[in-house]
Amino acid sequence: MSDETVPLKPDTPYTADEMMTIAAARMVRNGAALFVGIGLPSAAANLARLTHAPDTVLIYESGTIGTKPNVLPLSIGDGELAETADAVVAVPEMFAYWLQGGRIDLGFLGAAQIDRFANINTTVIGDYHKPSTRLPGAGGAPEIAASCKEVLITLRHSPRAFVEKLDFITSVGHVDGGDGRAKLRLPGKGPTSVITDLGILTPDPQTKELTLTSVHPGVDVEQVKKATGWPLEVAPQVSTTAPPTGAELSVLRDLQARTAKAHAGQA
Repeated sequence: MSDETVPLKPDTPYTADEMMTIAAARMVRNGAALFVGIGLPSAAANLARLTHAPDTVLIYESGTIGTKPNVLPLSIGDGELAETADAVVAVPEMFAYWLQGGRIDLGFLGAAQIDRFANINTTVIGDYHKPSTRLPGAGGAPEIAASCKEVLITLRHSPRAFVEKLDFITSVGHVDGGDGRAKLRLPGKGPTSVITDLGILTPDPQTKELTLTSVHPGVDVEQVKKATGWPLEVAPQVSTTAPPTGAELSVLRDLQARTAKAHAGQA
């Protein structure tokens, strides 16, 4: 069975992926200009738009601004994005004027691997020249990570994903910690939260090392530490994420059902 269908506990009426998606969606501020990655970030961003953040401006790197898809896109080139957008601009304009010009409030990214300073890998697993797995690649992620005012990252939590050393740095988070971003003169705050299927990690204000600050219902701190490939820092007080509401689950499941029906046989 996939992560999407395995509940956290036998008596828990939602899955780990649903908890992760809803927790990530809650971090989207209404009215924010939000640069969205495909996959888990797109699900969370659109859930936010359909619930507490209806005025959020969703932007995809294909040049669509203010898009309001009825179903989740398969890729940045999905026609659903352009058809429901307020405007479509050229990709060079999107990156040079909107993104690198500092006009995007929030970037929302996924990853295959992440390290303790929230640098991410979406390029290869293993040696670059002879990888065991070739991943989808960078796309717009390096520019999103560098230029958005802040960045959210969402991925499933496991030792294979949360690694001591990345096989390849595709997009920088807090570089090597501390003032690493400032030394590179990167604008914005960089990653401010990493949301997983187990909990939420936030960078330490000084060291910028990811620190466990919240666990999802049914998850304990030791479980998260065992799923992390380095000695994980834990906040003195770890909160428990509020469980999904019925309204959040209903909207998310409706969105996923529409998406599955629309894309049947296309993926």
